[in-house]
Amino acid sequence: MITEYIRITDSNMEQLDRAAKALKNGQLVAFPTETVYGLGADALNPEAVLSIFAAKGRPCDNPLIIHIAEAEMLEVLAADIRPEAKKLAQAFWPGPLTMVLKKAPIVPPETTSGLDTVAVRIPDNEIALELIRRSGVPVAAPSANLSGKPSPTLAKHVLDDLNGRIPFIIDGGACRVGVESTVLDMTTKVPVILRPGGVTPSMIESVIGKVVLDKSLFNAQTVDKPKSPGLKYTHYKPEGEVIVVSGERSDVVEWINKNVVRDREEGLKTAVIAAYENTPSYNVNNIIPYGSIKAPEDMAANIFRIFRDCDDAGIEKIYVEAIPWTGIGIAVMNRIEKAAGGKVIQL
Repeated sequence: MITEYIRITDSNMEQLDRAAKALKNGQLVAFPTETVYGLGADALNPEAVLSIFAAKGRPCDNPLIIHIAEAEMLEVLAADIRPEAKKLAQAFWPGPLTMVLKKAPIVPPETTSGLDTVAVRIPDNEIALELIRRSGVPVAAPSANLSGKPSPTLAKHVLDDLNGRIPFIIDGGACRVGVESTVLDMTTKVPVILRPGGVTPSMIESVIGKVVLDKSLFNAQTVDKPKSPGLKYTHYKPEGEVIVVSGERSDVVEWINKNVVRDREEGLKTAVIAAYENTPSYNVNNIIPYGSIKAPEDMAANIFRIFRDCDDAGIEKIYVEAIPWTGIGIAVMNRIEKAAGGKVIQL
């Protein structure tokens, strides 16, 4: 298969027409969102949806998120929509919030992995919205990468993984948020955050009151029948081993420096990912700042790109400074710990 690469700017949106027609006709299109690049198919076309799983090598029991362009479409896809869900849609759509609701009969089981719930959001990216509008269909879209690899935040990342496997890649530049959307289960009495993202718990609570974090986020356990992507399988992993180190900063620096020296003696190529302010403390050639401790949103925007840069550099072991599990730092640490397979050194 030849993959067509389309670079979109504000002045050439009409080039989306061919990709939109392809979506409507059951083909796959990779496209930018504010979170990560998505791999889209018509959410109501079972064969098209199954082709997503085939292209990514993704297990079919891992449900997909449906992307829509207008809030009114939620009424078509979901049933028993609580007033709180409508409040959240008004507050955060378009934006990085996915809501899990009881599904309507129109949604095929291939899209929901056989569950009676459906996950829906409106992306905050004009290229994504225009593509969905022009296609005329709701678009099921996981991240546009090979299953298990770091999510793509640049079109180049999609090309690296899926060139020759899908018909279209739309390049809309770098993704602004850099981690996948917050997934909120609205089918429980107290809404549950299944996957943290750009909309933080405090932001949600300011609109509808109490929410809780799914317990699996804290103990690296897997879920047999996940309602959300990211709960069951290894995700976001670069080729090198990822080790998260948490504790007092002086202890973290001492531990990492000691292990880097040992790795060097063993001939291993290592890297350290740390807050910008802390990088002078490390005696390693590959010290990579992923943002300021004062700007965790930058860490979110950069982490997947850095993981992929480590792959390109042949890094065999990656040490990552932990940051506090607060605000968007919850999403950052969730992704990093998933990439590490739950391997966290607590000092």
